[in-house]
Amino acid sequence: MTVTKRHLLLEAAIIWTFAGGILLYRGSVMLTSSAGFSWMKIIICLLCGLLFFRLVFSKISRKHVNRIINLPGVRHWFYEFFNSRSYFMMAGMISLGIFLRKTSIVPLEYLSLAYITMGIPLLLSSIRFYHSWYFYLPAIDSSKNEN
Repeated sequence: MTVTKRHLLLEAAIIWTFAGGILLYRGSVMLTSSAGFSWMKIIICLLCGLLFFRLVFSKISRKHVNRIINLPGVRHWFYEFFNSRSYFMMAGMISLGIFLRKTSIVPLEYLSLAYITMGIPLLLSSIRFYHSWYFYLPAIDSSKNEN
């Protein structure tokens, strides 16, 4: 099934929103169920998440948007919103998160803070994808307009 670049941008936005939302939800549930809840921890997570977005995720999301926009051709496979490297990285991060949660190597109180801190930049990055999707204008091929 092939889709347009604009559709790929929307898919990426939804996936990043979903991932960020899941991390924020799971992190908040783990934090409130542990004895370690405090507003100071939430504020620190928020600040670290914003910093992580600024230093890392804003560049990653910009790179993904540019890659999608610069794909050759008009229609692409529905899964091309990520490249293969990104799929491997995503699978590794999901697997690591599940592994750490199930094995209790890291106490849930601290793991919840990592989940919240990672969820914030994912959600913020999704805004770039939504913006790019909403304002996307495909380049007009001048050779088709010469008739």
